[in-house]
Amino acid sequence: MIVGKVVKLTEKPSTLDVYTGAVRSALPVVGASGGRNLPSQTLELEGVRVDPDNLAAYARATGLRFGDTLPLTYPFTLVFPIVMKLMVSKDFPFAAMGSVHAENVIEQFRPISVSEPLDIAVHAENLREHRKGLLVDLISEIRVGRELVWRQTSTFLNQQKTSLSGQPGPEPKQDEVPPPPLRTQRVDRSIIGKYAAVSGDRNPIHVSTLGAKAFGFPRTIAHGMWSAATVLGAVEGRIPDAVTYSVRFGKPILLPATLNVYADRSDEGWDLSIKHPKKGYPHLTATLQ
Repeated sequence: MIVGKVVKLTEKPSTLDVYTGAVRSALPVVGASGGRNLPSQTLELEGVRVDPDNLAAYARATGLRFGDTLPLTYPFTLVFPIVMKLMVSKDFPFAAMGSVHAENVIEQFRPISVSEPLDIAVHAENLREHRKGLLVDLISEIRVGRELVWRQTSTFLNQQKTSLSGQPGPEPKQDEVPPPPLRTQRVDRSIIGKYAAVSGDRNPIHVSTLGAKAFGFPRTIAHGMWSAATVLGAVEGRIPDAVTYSVRFGKPILLPATLNVYADRSDEGWDLSIKHPKKGYPHLTATLQ
């Protein structure tokens, strides 16, 4: 889907430039637009090739298999720099730095071969109010030629006052002892540092203790998309070629951590989750359909 003017990129945006822009957009003098409009453009990058070494490093960081086709979540690393470039543009309504990745939906229409040239298009849509702030969807599409093979909707929350802020939130659930997990998983700063390197997502909340504290976290936290990838290891080999993967992110994973991983069959596919091993609250809940 093309929204507004098409801006064709000649190369993948530099991670350093993207995060420099993210820091600048968070400054009150420079700032994002602060309005309620979205960029009226679609960013496109054609002929993207997968780096097998990067893919292998991604597999090691997430625990997923390295093979001839891309893991369901790997294309996130290809579209992420372009998503960030759009989010740090001057007409984006809020600062990218400090925004929360609240939900993510991936639609894979067929497996993607490692050797295929990929055309990427990214645009923003559906800016809306939430009681905690503003939500916006970043839509990323990957095509091989004219064939749409992968689409992602990433929903970001910028916390601020809105007309809905006075609405009561849901009643907090009592912490409860979680059931025995399918497996437990250990994650620490070393693993997340490797994921940050291969994904390009070097947000300070993931890689810097001072950066994490600046945004209200006592320690660095794991990437939401790392958890979305690693939980797929519980059902790897049983994921259909055409699938919709819907993820909702819960409480952040403070590093280091031991996690409970769950995978349960449903009528449509799989229900997946990652929970705190003692208090039972979810870090991630997801469905594969």
